[in-house]
Amino acid sequence: MSSGGNWKEMYLAACEGDIELVRYHVRHGVDVNYAHPEFLSTPLVACILAKREAVAEFLIDSGANIHLPSEFDGVNPVQAARQAGLMRLHQRLLELGAVEPPAAGQAVEGRPWWRSLFGRGAA
Repeated sequence: MSSGGNWKEMYLAACEGDIELVRYHVRHGVDVNYAHPEFLSTPLVACILAKREAVAEFLIDSGANIHLPSEFDGVNPVQAARQAGLMRLHQRLLELGAVEPPAAGQAVEGRPWWRSLFGRGAA
């Protein structure tokens, strides 16, 4: 993080939808993929859950990792977009290669659900 930017201020601006302040911090070198130990969330997931789609689009275009989950929220960006009802963003994330993990208890394709409990291969 450079002295010209402040991650916490950028994170809060992302959640509030203040895209100009987010742009300022990104231009000044704030890492869009950092998850501060006090927040345990990424700016991308946080702004998606706050339904700040324009900010999310900007962060993605600025190099935000579309696969990086938020430890605090327990979701990755594509899950957050679905949860927030941002279906256009959800579709874009899928088109960019983001993966939505199967729901809890759902079998991974090609493997019976119970095989994953024991770490064995496909049937």
